[in-house]
Amino acid sequence: MERRNFLKQAIVTAAGSALLPGITKAGAFWEDTPLVIDGKGPGKGFTNFWTKTVGAGRASEGLRANWLEQLQFSKKHCGFEYARLHGIFHDDMFVIKNNNGTTVYNWQYVDEVYDKMLKSGVKPFVELSFFPKDISSGQSSQLWWKAHVTPPADFVKWTDLVTSFAKHCIERFGIEEVSTWYFEVWNEPDQRAFWDGTKAQYFELYKASATALKAVSPRLRVGGPATGSFGADGKGVWIEEFLAYCAGEKLPVDFVSTHPYPANGGQPRELDATSKDLLWLNGVVRKSPFPQAEIHCTEWNSSASVHDAMHDGLPVAAYIVKVNADSIGLVDSLAYSSFSDGYDETGAGDAFHGGVGLVNNFSIPKPSFHAYRMLHAMGDELLYNKDGIVVTRHKDSKRLSAILYNLPAAIKTVPMGAADALFSVGEDKAFNFKLTGTHPDARFNVEILDRDNGNALKAFKDAGSPESPAKDQIQTLQQMAMAVKEAQILASTTGILQVGMTLRSWDVVLIDEVK
Repeated sequence: MERRNFLKQAIVTAAGSALLPGITKAGAFWEDTPLVIDGKGPGKGFTNFWTKTVGAGRASEGLRANWLEQLQFSKKHCGFEYARLHGIFHDDMFVIKNNNGTTVYNWQYVDEVYDKMLKSGVKPFVELSFFPKDISSGQSSQLWWKAHVTPPADFVKWTDLVTSFAKHCIERFGIEEVSTWYFEVWNEPDQRAFWDGTKAQYFELYKASATALKAVSPRLRVGGPATGSFGADGKGVWIEEFLAYCAGEKLPVDFVSTHPYPANGGQPRELDATSKDLLWLNGVVRKSPFPQAEIHCTEWNSSASVHDAMHDGLPVAAYIVKVNADSIGLVDSLAYSSFSDGYDETGAGDAFHGGVGLVNNFSIPKPSFHAYRMLHAMGDELLYNKDGIVVTRHKDSKRLSAILYNLPAAIKTVPMGAADALFSVGEDKAFNFKLTGTHPDARFNVEILDRDNGNALKAFKDAGSPESPAKDQIQTLQQMAMAVKEAQILASTTGILQVGMTLRSWDVVLIDEVK
C-alpha cells in the first residue's frame, strides 16, 4: 500500500477512535468490509420533506421578540420553509370588530407576523382558525387563551372574513408570493377541544372556505381536513369521508392534511406507526378523485403532550431520524410540532417541562433540534436506508451525506416518559461499512450527538437544574447544547470511505462530505 494512502486510512482510524470508545479496529474491517454502499449507484430521488414545514404555536406568539429569534435560529440551522400557526383569526389578533353595525377588518397584527416570517425566509402555512367571538355562535371556548370553537349558525360572516383576508394578503404580498402558501381549513375538527360541532358542520365550513378562496384566486391552494388522529384500525379519521364529500360537492382539494401522532388515548403505538399511517394515507388519496393532491401532515411529534419528558431528552432524536427516513416518498411534509416550547396551549412551563419545542423557552436547543439540523444536511437522492444507516447523495454536487443512529431493537413502541430511564435499554451497536464512489481524498465532517454531547437536558441537570437560570447560565447552556462532538475523516485516493464505529444506544451521527 502506498504511503500516502496508508496515512489517509490511518487518519480515518485515529479520528474514529477519538470520536467514540469501542471503535471497530482497522484490522477487523479494513480489507474485508461486509457492507459496501455505492456512492455512484442509482439513487431514489426525493424532496427533503422534513424541512418543509414546522409547527409554530399560536399566531400572536409571533409578535414576541424571542419567538422571532427562535424561528430565525431554527430556519438557519434546520432550513424550515413554512411555519404553521394556530389562531390567525383568534381574538388576540384583533382582526374584526363591529363598528355601529358595520364589520371592520384590521390586519395590523397579521401583517406584522407575516412580515417577520417572510423577512426570515419562512412562508406561512396558513391555518384558517379560530372563530372571532363575533362570528362564533356559542360561548364554548378551549385552552387558557379561550379559542372559540363553536361553528356559527351560518357561514356568511366567515365567508366574508376569509374572502377579505385572502384579498388583503394578495394586495400586500402579491399573488406570486401568496400562491406559494397553503391554506388549511381549521385544526383538528375531530377533537372536541378544537371543534364544538359535527362532522357535517366541518364539511360545510370547508365548502365555504374553499369556495371563498378560489373565488379570490384559483391559484390559492386549499386543503383539509386537518384531523388529529388515526384510529385503532390504522385509518385516518374523516379522511375518506372528507374526500368523498368534496368529490360529491365538486370542491377543490389541493392537499390532504392530518396529524398522525403515534399515540392513541395517550398510549404509545408501535414504533413504525407513522410510516404505516402514511402508507394507508397514500393509498386512499391516490385512489380518490384527487390523486394528485399533496399530502401534508401538519402536526407530528413522538406525542401530542406538552408535558412529555421524552421531548427534552436524547432518545427522541434517534426516533425522529428513523421516522423521517422511513417516510421518504410517502409525504410532502411531516411538520414537527413545534419549533419552540413557547407553544403555550396549557400556559408557560419550566425550563425543561417536556414541551414540544425543538428549543426551550430559554432558546436552549434540545437533541430533537440536532435531529432536524442533521436531516437538513442530507441530500436528495436516497442510496441506502437500513439497520440505522441512511446514506444520501446531493443531486447537484454529488456530495454524500449519511446519518447513523442506534435505536435499540428492544424498543417496540414509541418512546415516551423520562429519557434517562431508556439509557439502560439496548446494547452498543457496531457500524462497519465501506462507502465507495466518493470524491478522491474527500474530507467528511463527523458530528456525534450522544448523552454527553449536544444533550441540553444533561447539561441542565449538571448545572443543578436551576429553577430560574441566570443570564450567564443560559448562555453557557446554549453553548453546551450546541456542542456535539466533532471530527473529520478522509476518503482514500481512490474515493473509498471506510466507516467503523460503535454507537451507544440512542446515539446519532452525521457524516457529511465537505463541499
